[in-house]
Amino acid sequence: MRKLIAGAAIALTGLAGTAMAEDYPERPIMMMVSYGAGGATDFQARIVTMTAGNEDALGMPIAIINKPGAGGRVGWNWFATQADADGYTLAAYNVPHFIAQSIKGGVSYSADSFEPIANWGADPAVFVVAADSPFNSMADVVAYATENPGKLTFSGAGLFVGHHIAALQIEKAAGVKMAYIPTKGGGAAAMKAVIAGEVMGGINNLSDAYRAQEAGNVKILGVADLQRSDFLPDVPTMQEQGLEVDNSSVNFRGVMVPKDTPQEVIEKLAATVPEMFANDRVAKKMAAGGSPMHIMSRDEVKEMWAAREQTLKELLAGL
Repeated sequence: MRKLIAGAAIALTGLAGTAMAEDYPERPIMMMVSYGAGGATDFQARIVTMTAGNEDALGMPIAIINKPGAGGRVGWNWFATQADADGYTLAAYNVPHFIAQSIKGGVSYSADSFEPIANWGADPAVFVVAADSPFNSMADVVAYATENPGKLTFSGAGLFVGHHIAALQIEKAAGVKMAYIPTKGGGAAAMKAVIAGEVMGGINNLSDAYRAQEAGNVKILGVADLQRSDFLPDVPTMQEQGLEVDNSSVNFRGVMVPKDTPQEVIEKLAATVPEMFANDRVAKKMAAGGSPMHIMSRDEVKEMWAAREQTLKELLAGL
């Protein structure tokens, strides 16, 4: 009798899970972005989720909520410890950011705290200066930093985010010491500091920098990636300019859920969200904003997270 009852319970649980997956979502979904409004992550998150309400997508809209602070730590700490694991609370992830922060410690999350759903983009770090800056190449930047140790100020979106990792790599490769200034408010605030002349330069996302350069506000001097960007074919990589800086700071962006989210919901999101990212309207808006897309499935993101974690452990130990 007990076996019959147990069997019936298991069967009912399976039916409940199937029903949940079929009905999900029944109401609008919220997605948390750990950076301020107007920055690259916020800008892109609003584009890649704009078709969520379509019948061939999730059939419900996704609303963006911003929880900026401490280079993303405020939002991801909240997401790991307080967010409901019911499929109605998603978050944008930034890698290497949250993985590097968990390696350095002092946060309430790690890669094991979250379940990836899909990746939408890969945004390299770039070095920018104001449009009227006397610097026109990374050689100019390195020469000034060599002659003026610790006096070249440059902004970034926080500590142990892609910007900071690129900064550390540039300093090590050039053998110089510069003054990295993490700003509150993410990439948008870091870019404003460059444009306003509050700092002499900055490390930022290619997508933010592309829009600022198109507006005539900044010059982009170098890309921290292994090859030139299609968006910036005339801007050389750091390696082309003699600096051994690889692609460790490239900012992968995507969607994740809390660890205990029902598997049926994870599977439905994993099957639907990449197709949502691939929508033609999304691709056109991303391209218009200088935002490189790189769509990856859940399994591909799992592999990427694991590989990046191993690389970052080695990299941060060396830096």
